Parts: sequence; structure tokens; C-alpha cells
Amino acid sequence: MSDPIDTKRSTAAHSTGSTVSSVTAPHTARLGPTISRRRLLATLGAAAAGALSLSAPVFGQASAGRVVVVGGGFGGATAAKTLKRRNPRIDVTLVEPATRFYTCPFMNLYLGGLRTFEQQGHDFVELRSLGVDVVHELATDVDSSTKTVTLASGRQLRYDKLVLSPGIDFRWNAMAGYDEAAAQLAPHAWKAGAQTKLLKQQLDAMPDGGLFLMTIPGNPYRCPPGPYERLSMIAHYFKTTKPKSKILVLDAKESFSKQPLFTDGWKRFYGDMIEWVPSTQDGTVVRVDASILQVETEFGQRHQAAVLNVIPPQQAGLIAQRAGTTDKSGWVPVQAQTFESSQVPDIYVVGDATVAVPMPKSGFCANAQAKVAAAAIVAALAGQEAPRASWANTCYSLVAPDYGISVAGVFEVQDGKIVEVKGSGGISPRQASDDFRKREADYGVGWYNAISQDTWGTRG
Repeated sequence: MSDPIDTKRSTAAHSTGSTVSSVTAPHTARLGPTISRRRLLATLGAAAAGALSLSAPVFGQASAGRVVVVGGGFGGATAAKTLKRRNPRIDVTLVEPATRFYTCPFMNLYLGGLRTFEQQGHDFVELRSLGVDVVHELATDVDSSTKTVTLASGRQLRYDKLVLSPGIDFRWNAMAGYDEAAAQLAPHAWKAGAQTKLLKQQLDAMPDGGLFLMTIPGNPYRCPPGPYERLSMIAHYFKTTKPKSKILVLDAKESFSKQPLFTDGWKRFYGDMIEWVPSTQDGTVVRVDASILQVETEFGQRHQAAVLNVIPPQQAGLIAQRAGTTDKSGWVPVQAQTFESSQVPDIYVVGDATVAVPMPKSGFCANAQAKVAAAAIVAALAGQEAPRASWANTCYSLVAPDYGISVAGVFEVQDGKIVEVKGSGGISPRQASDDFRKREADYGVGWYNAISQDTWGTRG
């Protein structure tokens, strides 16, 4: 998409009525010579690194309050880091069980043989250097009446403000037969870690000519284009190592993110290796028998796999439920301006657990939401109003090595709701040169390195 886009620069500020934005992002749809969409996407991630730390309020020396952050991913680590940078006097505690956090973004490239598992791992050294107290335990409960977080050890942490970035949990048995035990035979691999390694081992062991079967849930779920990039990367792996193999995709939806771009790429690179079945053509799976790697669809058809990857329906992480922040949907409604829970005061929820449509459940959005929530908390603790919020998102997907596609958007608050700024983003052009696709693939690597540096202070 070669149309240039004008941009306006939004920097963090602390006065009433100012704007807090996670990135330097386009706010208008006017065409002009300033910057091309390709350059915008290339710099979105890098711009995120400093936007909220530029104009931090100046405070005295006494403690400015206690904030506990639960979850060390793109949302939680960013919130903790932003809080300390905006006001170092705030006592910030980050609770995260893992001593090294592995990201879902780019794990599909590991499955495709293009990256190692460790390249997606990040530590918390920088956060500690900023004065964040990083506690490697599991948060098991929240009592909003006493403002305490209980850890698995029994230790309790008191807070003035609480940030939850718990990611997703699964709705076990939403498909009959698929529970945690079944996931050890038919992995979901939708949380980075042991499940990802298990799926990789199964793919490596699968004989040439076998069938890889993936089930995809209906919306909403973490990372809308994630399953389709995974299919692309596994198809690449099969093409280079197991060329007689096939991929069957049973999808509970009728369409998906960046669909024309994905399907064009599949046809070009993988021929008829991938068969995608939408819901109206009996793509909805209702039963799983992991012991024999078999699924049954809504209309009673059974499919047998050599490797079965079941991505189950999802909901907000358990700690969000224990805190009382989820509604009957299983997700967390939030106040658009601050990402404070709509149901429990002084608890802010960011990332995949939230109801923040039209923003997708992506790592970039978690990072952006965390910065807005942190700015709102700093302002609230200082007795000030939250700055006006805006966010941006970009998502890169690899269809084949050196062949990338993307979608981008900018979001703001209108009438108390999050809306996408008209004309602010869009997807990669369907007709584009190989050089364009190569640059988008390179931009994806740059995005991952930039957002990793911004979140944990380490690169992928």
C-alpha cells in the first residue's frame, strides 16, 4: 500500500486534557507526502519505546503509593516499567512466576524451523535496575476490599492500585473431551513454553505424508492472525522436510484476519497442501478424542490426524476472575480512558484479558494499553486527571521466509468508547512486489526487537 499518510506526534503529558499515546501514530486519514505506510509500520514499534517516558511528572521525595502488577508479559512488564519511569517514587512490585518470559509472537517461526526457542525468551534485569521489585511467584487471589494480592506461598502484597495483565486461560471441555490432560496429547501451544516445545517435537516426529490437523475457535481469542501464521510456518517446514504431508484446518469462523493475503501466499508457496474448512462447511469441532488424535465436527464427521493441534475457546486469565473483574463473557470490561476495571475500582486490566474492541488481543495492544493505564495510575496517585488516551497496533505475519504481511490501526476514545481512527491503518496491499513482502518481513523482525527492548530491555 503505497499511499502516504500524514501523521501527528502525540507525546506523553501530565496536564489535564493532554494526550497520552503509546506510539507516534497517524491520527488523520489525509494523504500527503510526509510518510508512507511502509515507513510507518517500520517505525511503529521503535516509536513505542519512548513515547510515554518523555514528559513524566516531577514529584517530591516521599513514597507516592504502592502498585502491584500481576503478569510479566507485554502488558505487565510494560506497566511496571512505565510506572517507575514516570514516577520513580511509586513502589512497584511485579509478580510473575517465570524467571524468563517466553513470548507468543515469533513462536510460530520456531515451529517452522526459522528461529530457536530461546530467541523468544526475556529476563527482568532491566526492570530490577529501575527499582521494580520482581517477585517470581504465582498470584492466586485478590481481595479488593482489603486491597491485597495473595501469592502461592501465602504472602500477601498490599496495593493502592493494582494492574492485572493475566493473559488468557482456556475454557476446558468447551469441546467435549478436551481438557488439560488431553492437551498433553493434542497440544494447544497457545501459551508459549512447554506446550510449544511439545508441538514442535510432534511435528519433527511426524512421518512424511502425515496429516497435521488444527482446530481454530470462534472469536474472541488471543492474536487473531496467529493460527494462520502458524499454518504458514508449519507448511514451510513440511515443504522443506516432509513434502508429502498435508494440513487440514477446521475453523469455527467464516473469515479471518488478513485472509486474502494469507490464502494468496498459501497458494503460491504451498499449492494444495493446506485445506481450510470454515464453519458453514462443517469446520466447527465439538468433540476431541486426544487418545487417538481424532476430532468430531458439528455435523458428525470425524477426522484422524497424525499431529493434532487444538486451539480451544478462551477467557481471561484466572486471577482476573478471582479479582471479580470478569463479566459473564469471561472477559474483563474496562473504562476506555484508563483501562480501570468497570466492575472493581483501583484495579486496572490490560492485554488479552480485556474487552477492548475494536482493538485486537495482541502483544502490541497489551504494551500500548499498559502505558495508558500506567499514566492514568500515576495521575490518580497524584490527584490529577488521566491524560487523554490513544493507542496504535500493528501486527506482522510471515507467510513464507522473506514474505511478510501486516495490519495496522490507530485507536482513540470517543463518547466513552474505544474506536478505530478512520483511515488510520489497513492491511498490506494484495498486489505487491516480492521486494515489498521482503521489507515487511524485515519490518516484522525490527518490530519484535523494538517492542522486546521497550518491554524488557532485551532484544529477540
